[in-house]
Amino acid sequence: MIGLGTAAIGRPLYINIRKEESESISLEDFRKKGWQTLEYAYKQGVRYFDTAPGYGLAEELLIDWLIFKQDPTIEVATKWGYTYTANFDPKAMIHEVKEHSLSKLNEQWKKSQRLLPYLKIYQIHSATFESGVLKNQAVLHRLSELKEENNIKIGITTSGSNQVDVIKKALDIEVESKMLFDAFQVTYNILDQSIADIINTLKAQQKKIIIKEAIANGRLLPNQDYPHYNKLYSTIQQLANTYKVGLDAIALRFCLDSLRPTIVLSGAANQKHLDDNLKANTFQLHTEEIKTLQGLKSDVAHYWIERKKLSWN
Repeated sequence: MIGLGTAAIGRPLYINIRKEESESISLEDFRKKGWQTLEYAYKQGVRYFDTAPGYGLAEELLIDWLIFKQDPTIEVATKWGYTYTANFDPKAMIHEVKEHSLSKLNEQWKKSQRLLPYLKIYQIHSATFESGVLKNQAVLHRLSELKEENNIKIGITTSGSNQVDVIKKALDIEVESKMLFDAFQVTYNILDQSIADIINTLKAQQKKIIIKEAIANGRLLPNQDYPHYNKLYSTIQQLANTYKVGLDAIALRFCLDSLRPTIVLSGAANQKHLDDNLKANTFQLHTEEIKTLQGLKSDVAHYWIERKKLSWN
C-alpha cells in the first residue's frame, strides 16, 4: 500500500538532487496547494499519511484537514524530535534542529495529540545512537505512557549506514516488561537495501514496516552528475517502458514487491507527482526483474556519504 509523506507539502525545500527554480508563492497559497494535495490523495484512495513538526506547516495542515474529512478509515503517523527553523526562507542556512529530550517530546506531543483519533503511530524522528534517545529512560517511559493512554503504536524512523543496528537495539527495549516499539519507518530503495537483512525479524515480530526515500532523494532518476548510475538508469528505464509507467513507479514497486512492507511512502509534492507514483499500484514486477534490481544496490557506506552531500532544493 502506498501512503503519502507530507514533507514536500509542508515546507518549500527538501534534501534532493533536483535544482530547479521553484515559483515564488505566498504562504497562504502554499498552504492551499498542500490542502489540495491532501484532498487529491484522499480521492485517489490514499488513507495513510505521514507527517512531523519538522515538516514546516505539514502537521498543522493535516490537523485542520482531518477535522474537515471526519473519516475513521484515515491513519496518521507523526514524529517528534525535529524543529523546523527555516521559516520558509529558501536561503536559510539551517532548516531543522534535532533534539531528543523529554522536554521536546512533551512540547511536540501537545500539538501532535490533536491528530487523535486518526493518529495511529507516534515515532522518534531519526533515532540514532548519537542522540542517546534509545538510552534515555525518561523518554522511553514517557513514550510507554503515551502508548497506553492513547492506544497508539510507538515507532522510530531511521537513517544512516547503521540503521539496521539501531533497529536491533530498539527491538531489545522493554518498558515494564513490554516491548516498546511496534513500528519502524526505514530508508529502503534500490540503492540501499540494507533493511533486507532484518526484514524477516521484523515480520516475525509483527512490526509495522514503513518505507521512506524509495526514490533515494531523486538519485534513481537520470542525472548527469551521477554517471556511475548509468546502468541503473538504463535498467529502470527499460522496466518503465515495459510497464508504461515512470521511473518513480518502478522504484516504488520494487519496494512493494521485494520487501512487502506495510506501507511505502510517496513523497509527492503535487497532484502530478502523486499520479505518477500511484501508477506503482497498476502492475507487479516479476521475480527475475526484482533480482535484477537487487543486483544494482550501492555500497551502504557510499550511499550515505553521497546523501550527506545533497543540498536543500
